[in-house]
Formats: sequence, structure tokens, C-alpha cells
Amino acid sequence: MGTDFLEHYRGKMISLDEPTLLYEESDHRIYWLGIEEETAFRCNVYLICSGEEYILIDPGSRQYFEQVKRRVAQVVDPNKINALILCHQDPDVAASMVDWLELNPAITIISSARTNVLLPHYGRSDYTFYDIADHMQYSFKNGKKLRFIEAPFLHFPGAFTTYDETSAFLFSGDIWAALDTDWELLSSDFETHKLNMDLFHVDYMASNIAARGFVRRLDGITLKGILPQHGSIFSEKDVPLALEYLKNLRCGLDIVYADLS
Repeated sequence: MGTDFLEHYRGKMISLDEPTLLYEESDHRIYWLGIEEETAFRCNVYLICSGEEYILIDPGSRQYFEQVKRRVAQVVDPNKINALILCHQDPDVAASMVDWLELNPAITIISSARTNVLLPHYGRSDYTFYDIADHMQYSFKNGKKLRFIEAPFLHFPGAFTTYDETSAFLFSGDIWAALDTDWELLSSDFETHKLNMDLFHVDYMASNIAARGFVRRLDGITLKGILPQHGSIFSEKDVPLALEYLKNLRCGLDIVYADLS
């Protein structure tokens, strides 16, 4: 039985000088790496360590590559990173892939085919590509598994989320992202945080149909944590509220073409 540390951080400030452990079970650990700068668009970078394999989720922009690399080095030699999961191609998510490939050309890029059409525009295409649609899961050598759940038009057609079966954490990319200058690692007040999510979702997400369709894909999946790429994390306590938020979300085309609904 693993240890979920999310609730431990409720109402607490974390150190921005070191990785933050979010989950641990024998040889399977999950860390928040993030960035040090106080910015409303703070990017959450996550590291999964499973056995002797190490995967970065949404490693971020080139601007913060050295910061993220230093954080990784506090856990494992950065040269040992095996793969990058890129939920879509935006620079705040994926641009540092070229720096990671420069460090270790053997790194595998895990993403959707639609994302992979655009990734070479960052400057290199000589990498091993793992198409999530061909597998829908990734198996670590120790038997632990990641599951990929597609999230079309939230906000990119090829967007997807990553579900860690061991921790029951969902790495949700831009879904449930928030813009917040008064940032905390774990959301402590969901109702207040909804306003921060609105600042992102209303403009970036496609429609309520896309949001509700994605929630339906989560039916039957146990969620003990939601870990977006911007804003605060949600522990199991707030998962039902987070799902309800998406179900009721009016955004994007719902607003632009309100007269057609």
C-alpha cells in the first residue's frame, strides 16, 4: 500500500528549493518539480520514478530547463531520464524537449500523433516517438503502468491525460489548470479556486461538449488526485467537485456562438 502525501500539503507552503514528494510505494515515487518563479502561469512539472525508469511529465519551456534539470538532479542523474510525456505541443509544456534530447538523445517522446506533427518545429525530429494511440498505456519494467486517456479539444485536438494506476493520480495537462498569483500546491478552497480555473478554461477550452465527453471517459476510474500543468493540485477530497466543474463548464464556442445554442 502506497503513501499519498497530497493532503499533507493542504494549507502549507512548500519549499521551492527542492522536489516535493507526492506519492511513494516501494520503488514507485511521484514528485512535483515545478518552477521557482512566482507567476500566474506557473508550470507544474512532474517526475515519475518507477524502478530504474524515470519519466518527466510536461517538462516545460526552455526558459526553465536549467531549473527543472537541477530539481531532477536532486532525485536522479538527469542523464537517466528515459522519457518525456507531452500532453500537447504548446511551448510551456513541450519546448524543453530539445534540451532534454541534447542531454540524452535516447529519450523517448510519448505523445499523440497530432502533437508529434508539430513537435519537430522546436528544432529536431531525430527522436524515438511513442504514439499513445498505438498503445494507450505504458508499462514500466517493474510492472507498474500508466494509462493514456484522450481529451480531444481540451484544448488541442490531440490532447490527452496520463493516469498512473499505482497512485490513482491523473496528470491532466491543461484540464483543471488555473491562473493564480496566490499559488499553493494543493487547492485548499475549491469554490475560490474555481474562479482561477475560469480564467483559463473559459478562453482556452473548446466547449461544454468536449468537457462532458472527457468526464464520461473517466467513468469507473478511481481518482485519488488530479495534477494539472498549471495552478494547484486536487486531492481525492476535491475530485467530485472537479468533475462537476467540467460537467457544468461553459467555455469557448459555447460563449462565442451563444446565439446558436
